Amino acid sequence: MKKSLALLGALPLVLLLAACGSSAKGNDDTTSVVASFYPFAYVAEQVGGSHVNVSNLTAPGVEPHDLELKPKQVGDVQNADLVIYEKHFQAAVDDAVKQADRSTKDTVDVASVVTLKQLQPGAAEEGHDHSDEDPHTWLDPQNMVAVTKAVEAKLSAVDPDHASDYAANASKLEGELETLGSDFASGLKTCKNRTIVTSHAAFQYLAARYDLTQVPIAGIDPANEPSPAQLADITDLVRKEKITTIFTEELVSPAIADTIAKEAGVKTATLDPIEGLSDATKDQTYLTLMRKNLETLRKANSCS
Repeated sequence: MKKSLALLGALPLVLLLAACGSSAKGNDDTTSVVASFYPFAYVAEQVGGSHVNVSNLTAPGVEPHDLELKPKQVGDVQNADLVIYEKHFQAAVDDAVKQADRSTKDTVDVASVVTLKQLQPGAAEEGHDHSDEDPHTWLDPQNMVAVTKAVEAKLSAVDPDHASDYAANASKLEGELETLGSDFASGLKTCKNRTIVTSHAAFQYLAARYDLTQVPIAGIDPANEPSPAQLADITDLVRKEKITTIFTEELVSPAIADTIAKEAGVKTATLDPIEGLSDATKDQTYLTLMRKNLETLRKANSCS
């Protein structure tokens, strides 16, 4: 009798999880994919094409560092055919994946696909949820090539009937990413100034790939504000190195960057870390936003 009551007590939870996870599954024969935030959702959509139903856990306009999941989304992580995320970037997603006890066969952890860099000096912050490694892997096109290959392999494993389509789609995206990387390399080769002052420490991978030096205003978490002493040091650096532009970004208030720019007598411009789309960028894609970043960098750093 006690066993029967226990089963009855567990039934609502089972039904709830089933209902929560149902949205991750398509109503047709598509493969359900859950991505932790926009760049990985973009790769899944491009590689999967019409054969996949992609759910992005981070809604447009939401800063992914601070993501909190609803029970429905936790259920989606449980029930999706494939989950794409990066461990130690979004704690809520890490917890959901752990609770789901997913196999590596139907999960892409980008942290195990690309080589992570240590946080640059000054980027670490007390109490942040990240590890000592920089999570902003997607801003290097070569890393996105690696992510594309990993997604194609896992999609082909969970849905072998469409493996040839996934391979063709992945090859197309890899070509576009390779071209993007080549355009960045040539476009930034002759910049007179190679230092970029950014809203937060999101651009280390891009800077390292193209021989730039990033000076972040905030650390790894854009919500954390620098001290007055740090602001003074950055302002002095801007003047000393004759930097013309302080870079603001989408999804984060530009107030501090505006203050530094005003104090130093320089301009501001948007350099998008592409952590998510906003109302202003909803019609853009990863590729178009990266090309806008390239043009912004070329203008700001006097690249011929």
